[in-house]
Amino acid sequence: MDEILTSLKILIIGETDTGKSSILIRFVDDEFNEKLSNTIGVDYKSKEIDVDGNLVRLAMWDTAGQERFRTLSPSYYRDAQGAILVYDVTDRTTFNKLENWLKELETYCRTNNVVKMVVGNKIDKPNRQVSRDEGMQFARRHKTLYVESSAKTADGIKCCFEELVRKIIQTPGLWEAYQVMSQGTGDGGARNRMGRRGIQLVDDPQTQDPSSCYC
Repeated sequence: MDEILTSLKILIIGETDTGKSSILIRFVDDEFNEKLSNTIGVDYKSKEIDVDGNLVRLAMWDTAGQERFRTLSPSYYRDAQGAILVYDVTDRTTFNKLENWLKELETYCRTNNVVKMVVGNKIDKPNRQVSRDEGMQFARRHKTLYVESSAKTADGIKCCFEELVRKIIQTPGLWEAYQVMSQGTGDGGARNRMGRRGIQLVDDPQTQDPSSCYC
């Protein structure tokens, strides 16, 4: 069996009814439910994926967008390496609220260099209110990755998670630090696993470029 390189904690955040849970279910179970009920509190799913020949276990946390669940925030954000911020391209209000979600992430997430991905969901629906260019500009301004998706058709879903994981792996110290905390390994152990799995890290990673994440 292939050795698992690392386990990563991924957050999925954003306003209610943006399709966060549908994105997660599509990715994990390859299913879509038009009548899926809103998340109450926090939901959790795990999945192992292969990115560039490296097996990674994802622990994905999907939080409710309602204000009454904000008390969950501190523990929910702790030690995450990646965050997916979701908005609905047919609802401008959910796009405008992304600023608030970014601030909350910065307030509660203690991980240095947490990798952020902005996802414009529901591109299968008519009456779009937020253009792709607007989404790209927002991502560029906040130095995040960017993908557009549809949980209904599965467009962009796999790409979203793979690109996020790829960027985390390419961020020196981010996932290795987690390995040291969670498994008690030294720096050398993390580097050895990295060498066996053929991962190449750069000393000065480039700013996250949203244009590189078209799917």
